[in-house]
Amino acid sequence: MESRAINPAIVTGVSGSPASARALRWAADEASRRHGRLKVVLAWQTQPRAFYAPVVTHQQLAVRHQQAVDALAATVRAVLGPEAAARVTTEVIEGSPERALVDLSAGADLLVLGAASRRLAERSIGPVVRTCLTRAHCPVVVVGPEGPSGGDSDDLADVCDAASVGRGGRATVALNG
Repeated sequence: MESRAINPAIVTGVSGSPASARALRWAADEASRRHGRLKVVLAWQTQPRAFYAPVVTHQQLAVRHQQAVDALAATVRAVLGPEAAARVTTEVIEGSPERALVDLSAGADLLVLGAASRRLAERSIGPVVRTCLTRAHCPVVVVGPEGPSGGDSDDLADVCDAASVGRGGRATVALNG
């Protein structure tokens, strides 16, 4: 456990959205600041098909998995640059993003997610963020859109949109990028 305190493990999920790119950037900065390890995760699922639709072959699944691996690598390089991308661990998981991130949070010191909404308390949040906020095994940071709307403000409400305590008393904080 001592090594985790020295090199904390930070996990972030990416989906290809601008919100997940902001979360990745924030997580990378935090990992650098804390001399921690960053794991970037992309979870993907096959779409449910009607019982009469053709069955997806193993070869088609392998192609989709490779596309997900390539997309994750491209996203990490685009957001962090090639040098920083070489220092992070990436993982592609077939399954629901909610379950993958909650499971990975058990071995993490921090889980970082992105949200498109500026004020999480005023708008509906997505199922991935909602599930992680209630079930993660570590503190969760939700990074919102960049910058406060309405100019530069030192008001804490512009920086910290929502805070709650998850299961087991873990702090959960949502930040503007």
